[in-house]
Amino acid sequence: MDKTLKRMATMQRMQVTGLELFYKKGYYNTSVDDILKELSLSKGAFYYHFESKEDFFIQIIENLLVRKMYSMLIEPIEGHENTIDLITNCFEEALETAVHNELDFGFVLSNFVNEFNGKNEKVMKHLNDILRIWEANLVSAIQRGKFNGYIDRHVDSEGVAVYLMSAYIGVRTLMVETAPSARKYRFMSQLRQYFKSLEPKPENAFNRD
Repeated sequence: MDKTLKRMATMQRMQVTGLELFYKKGYYNTSVDDILKELSLSKGAFYYHFESKEDFFIQIIENLLVRKMYSMLIEPIEGHENTIDLITNCFEEALETAVHNELDFGFVLSNFVNEFNGKNEKVMKHLNDILRIWEANLVSAIQRGKFNGYIDRHVDSEGVAVYLMSAYIGVRTLMVETAPSARKYRFMSQLRQYFKSLEPKPENAFNRD
């Protein structure tokens, strides 16, 4: 049991360090040697736990990136409160975290999508799976908002979800190194105006009492 726990702890440490390096330098600009140097491990130790650099990265996606995305952008919008408030607060908190991150290199998921697109179908499948999960959860949240009377019933749920994803990815890119706090403020101001346009029209509003 102790050996199993030690192995799991070692793999976790390797994956956390790997994700940090891949995020900072990019997958193709980071070698296995770079990772081993950072961890003070041998190649034998690396290949004991992982078949290849690609296998290592896929396990990072499955064990770390999925969890990071879920806790940051999916779990916060799963409640039955006002959907618009849930999404607004979710984006606000995620962007505020980025503002205070001195080592911000952009939205980690979109960075990897851009890097692997057209280069590695296997990795892209895993990355696109995360995007699909995010999109599906946004659609579900918007539909709940329509059902609960917070969003106009004529709103295109799928269209809004794609727009929100595109807007978030875009502003995260613009925030890198260039007035992140100011850009976050302007983005959130416009997002709130956009959400006002989604609220039920008087003739369509449900009675929430």
